[in-house]
Amino acid sequence: MVPIDRLVRRILALREEGTTITLLAVCPNSDAVLEAAVKVAATEHMPMLFAATLNQVDRDGGYTGWTPQAFVARMAELAEKHACASPLYPCLDHGGPWLKDIHTLQGMGYAETMAEVKASLTACLRAGYSLLHLDPTVDRTLAPGQPPEIETVVERTVELLAHAENERMRMGLPPISYEVGTEEVHGGLVDFAAFDQFLTRLEAMLHAHDLGHAWPCFVVGKVGTDLATTTFDAEAARRLFVRVAPLGSLIKGHYTDWVANPAEYPASGMGGANVGPEFTSTELSALRELCAEERRLLSTSGAQSLSGFEKALETAVAASGRWKKWLIPDEIGRGFDELEPARRGWLVATGARYIWTDPRVLAARGRLYDNLRPAIPDPHALVIDHIAASIRTYVRAFNLSGSLPTLLR
Repeated sequence: MVPIDRLVRRILALREEGTTITLLAVCPNSDAVLEAAVKVAATEHMPMLFAATLNQVDRDGGYTGWTPQAFVARMAELAEKHACASPLYPCLDHGGPWLKDIHTLQGMGYAETMAEVKASLTACLRAGYSLLHLDPTVDRTLAPGQPPEIETVVERTVELLAHAENERMRMGLPPISYEVGTEEVHGGLVDFAAFDQFLTRLEAMLHAHDLGHAWPCFVVGKVGTDLATTTFDAEAARRLFVRVAPLGSLIKGHYTDWVANPAEYPASGMGGANVGPEFTSTELSALRELCAEERRLLSTSGAQSLSGFEKALETAVAASGRWKKWLIPDEIGRGFDELEPARRGWLVATGARYIWTDPRVLAARGRLYDNLRPAIPDPHALVIDHIAASIRTYVRAFNLSGSLPTLLR
């Protein structure tokens, strides 16, 4: 495959010619989302990036059940299933200390969480990842809400990149691409002055450590979107683009889910965008539609063997405890069943990605599909098509449809 950094350079060159393209990175938070994205890449003749966090995919299996090697192997299986000849790029998202939830929950110190992250970087390299996002912008040793100093973020970024490069060369692997920075407030890179300071110091330190050859092709920027907002700030993106383009890099946006103005991404020079929770929500919506169809079918047949999928899903989300991370202040300390129905529904939709592989949920999903097959021969394909339609919204807004010949020219 053409390395991602070469795609970035090609996008920069195309922009000079008047053609604008933004790469899409799908967060593979379920097998169905992964399959839908592979299918879209095949039918739209475009490259597809997959941004997997350490919560999703890691040496312990993450919440998807995939190790890095299993994730890459599953991607290959799905590529064969859908006759996908387009390049598929497995990537690490947010590789840094304390960015895997269990590291915080277990109270790991800096040395321990850093060692764990480095071991995961090695596993990603061994599995054949194409890009590593290095993000040491969280420091649990500081007071809550206090970000590490820019100098510390740069030093730790270089430490992680040096580890990855040493391991890559030790294993005799080809060069890979890197992504740095964060859009998170806790990283301190939320205004242009801090962003500029970070890049200046990073460039100097990489060259000082003879790592200039591994300059990142993506820098994550604060472009208006986060968990609470869906409006992309095109003017901020243009300003950041002007700063990184001379370095041969492009801006990557996170939290692109449900963004109100996706077509402005390529126009403003954005090089890439991550989308994740939106596709899980689409998967859940499709399954809920199937549950409604199941109720209709079984009510007319007089059968009493409903799958119980929606109840199994809610029970698994509640048992996971992950919903607690999204509680608002006046909800803290309350049990899941004590929350308002609308809030429980939102928490189930948001937390569904964590429990798709729960045995109870898998069993109920299997019963749901079995109940529907007399009327819908392939319920799974219907779910995949719903997710694929959501993915295509971004594919078309980012000018990716049919882009492969242009990008590889």
